[in-house]
Amino acid sequence: MLKNYDCIIIGGGIAGLQAAIQLGRYKHNILVIDSGHGRSSICRGYHNILGWPDGVSGNELRELGKKHAEKYGVEFIKDKAVKLENHKDYFTVTAEIQGTFQTKTVFLATGLVDRLPEIENLGPCLGRSVYVCPDCDGYEVADKKTIVLGGGNTGAEAALTLTYFTDDIVYINHDQKQMDDGLVLKLKKNGIPIIWKKITKVLIDDEGNFNGVTLEDGETILAERGFTGFSGNKMNNELAIQAGVQLNESQHIVTNPRTKESSVTGIWSGGDLIAHSEQVTISMGDGSQAAIWIHKRLMGEKRIEE
Repeated sequence: MLKNYDCIIIGGGIAGLQAAIQLGRYKHNILVIDSGHGRSSICRGYHNILGWPDGVSGNELRELGKKHAEKYGVEFIKDKAVKLENHKDYFTVTAEIQGTFQTKTVFLATGLVDRLPEIENLGPCLGRSVYVCPDCDGYEVADKKTIVLGGGNTGAEAALTLTYFTDDIVYINHDQKQMDDGLVLKLKKNGIPIIWKKITKVLIDDEGNFNGVTLEDGETILAERGFTGFSGNKMNNELAIQAGVQLNESQHIVTNPRTKESSVTGIWSGGDLIAHSEQVTISMGDGSQAAIWIHKRLMGEKRIEE
């Protein structure tokens, strides 16, 4: 006999945790399956979240969210969900180590994985002095010399976006990908030099903050902040595909804007898996919104169509 839940949440990041808290407060029987490798786990500091004027790390936010959800009886297992099957009246979720579970509903919050090259010292700077999202952290580079570590058009566009905050930018095309002529012209007009060399090392100061980079030929370029601009982020949508969930052209899950339910009745989703906004606060909203409608379904309400 498989252990049965009202809802299994796959992914213990921001969207998943917010859904878990809301569903736990409804006193439903909830399981969260989390591999511990979500995008929020690598960020050392979010600075645009209500209530955290001095910033909060992704790990602290996750730890507090887990503690909060457990207060309401939500169960957690550290494992990777590898299989999701739709049996019409219920779903089964199989985890890599702890086997198969049964559930009435599913919330997919598996997010995405940023493509970041293996550059020495890059990881420890993320979210502290090297950033990935101009909407979240463009403010952090205001009036500071900034190096954009990127590739091709993606890096060029990131550099141009940051001109709103600073006019002292260097773009290092680490991937050495070709760029559209129009973007090259815009970079030139904005006084942004393009360096076509690979980065071998991120330089850090005594406090562990970004201080510049060393290039493949040994040249050193100093700066106060770094920003990444690499293409090829990977959507963690394998489980959705297994269950027959509809995806859009960007490989995000298509959901009802009101309920966050996918094309498959009984499967909801939120966070980076459904939108390109990549914002913690929006992920929180998705989790809460989906949980409300999951509760309604568990109480017998029918599916809401767009």
